[in-house]
Amino acid sequence: MNRRDFPKIHFYDQDFVDIYDKTWSWLTDYWIDPSTGAPSSDGYFIYPQQGEFILDQTEAIFSSFFLVYSNRNYPANKNIDYFYERQEENGAIRWKYDAKTNKPITERSNPEGIGLPLFAWAEFNLYHKSANKRRIKEVMPVLQKYMEWIDRSFKQANGLYAAPAESSTMTNSPRKGTYYPVDFNSCMAINAAHMSALGDILNDKDLSFQYKKMYFSLKTRINSLMWDFETGFYHDLDKNEQRLPQKTIAGFWPLLAELPNADRADQLISHLSNPGTFGTEHPFPSLSADSPDFKENGEGFKGSVYPTFNFMVIKGLEKYQRYDFARECAIRHLYFILEGLSPIDTKQKGDLYEAYMPCKEGPASMSRTPEFPRKRCLHYAGLSTIAMMIENVIGLNISLPRKTVDWVIPNLEIMGIEKLSLKRNLITILSNKSNRGWEIQMESEKLYYFTINILDQKKKTLPIPSGKCSMLIDKL
Repeated sequence: MNRRDFPKIHFYDQDFVDIYDKTWSWLTDYWIDPSTGAPSSDGYFIYPQQGEFILDQTEAIFSSFFLVYSNRNYPANKNIDYFYERQEENGAIRWKYDAKTNKPITERSNPEGIGLPLFAWAEFNLYHKSANKRRIKEVMPVLQKYMEWIDRSFKQANGLYAAPAESSTMTNSPRKGTYYPVDFNSCMAINAAHMSALGDILNDKDLSFQYKKMYFSLKTRINSLMWDFETGFYHDLDKNEQRLPQKTIAGFWPLLAELPNADRADQLISHLSNPGTFGTEHPFPSLSADSPDFKENGEGFKGSVYPTFNFMVIKGLEKYQRYDFARECAIRHLYFILEGLSPIDTKQKGDLYEAYMPCKEGPASMSRTPEFPRKRCLHYAGLSTIAMMIENVIGLNISLPRKTVDWVIPNLEIMGIEKLSLKRNLITILSNKSNRGWEIQMESEKLYYFTINILDQKKKTLPIPSGKCSMLIDKL
């Protein structure tokens, strides 16, 4: 494939830079033409499994969050559009498709093939990285029909959604008796909030109001029924609206949906640093460490650490301005990923994995499932090695339509990004120590607005002109 350069990152730990670069180079093998099984630049982002080519809704949505940084080498929306193109007359979009036959895949535990409803969240992110307003106009009817189908099929009289717990991909999680899953309902709130935001972008006040109302209705119900004051946690409900005892990673989706108030958020976030629940050595296990079902080897969703869910938790921490803690957890998580790639035990060959052990280095395991965890599962691993690397470790938050770059620097270190394509504008932002002190060097082809937040002590927004410029941090 003929590839333009990917954006380069600079960081004091070269191992972080190497795994970032390797992820981009490995991606080439995973763009596959399902009709031939051969790598193709016109194919889809597929993880090949025993000759099967399955397109998974959750993988399509989550992978778009790091593909947006590929400088358009890989289309972040390609897999998502595949699902839109297969929307049925009633609005249904199924969670998995066989890419060879284009037929939906359903299971007995999930007969409707419903996945986590997060398309609007992904579209909102795509918009801020591409500024393509026309795309929102085109996909909005699809998203509306999809939300209407979910309402008709899964909404109950109490205003909550009764969807299979399996829709979350948490296949063997001990959630027996779950009728109202906390993650599915929180994802509906996330999607409604972003549908409202997309309505605002289109200047459609009715659409914006409709989904804002839906969001606040769900927020009220989730907070009143799913929050437990004793555990300081959000729980699944059974058919009688009784809270189930297990604390799973699903209980952190409300953070991303911005459902808890400040006090509840403090209680919920405290679990992430508590070694007795979710503050294990490798953050964050998929099941609370104090559960009788918790397994130190991971055993699937009985304790394994998954990059997808770590990304979700860290994005939730950002909603409550816990940038330092989010960065600390992202760095710890990345060190465990690096350890899995280059294990100390040289007899074992390392790789990137779908899931890791929560209490020590290495990939998770599952009895009677030797193929778990999938190796080089880039749909999920790229969230850590690329998206979290740019957004949380380096600390950049970019919005093309707003023409803004926000940089949160919790520590003064040599780091930054070089030749990141913002539409038709390549930008470079680097922090370096010179004989004049700490200096931010910037290069851009067009004007944009740069907000820098250093150590939570200095914050300033400046217009950055085209060409090269620099600023001394001491002078801010």
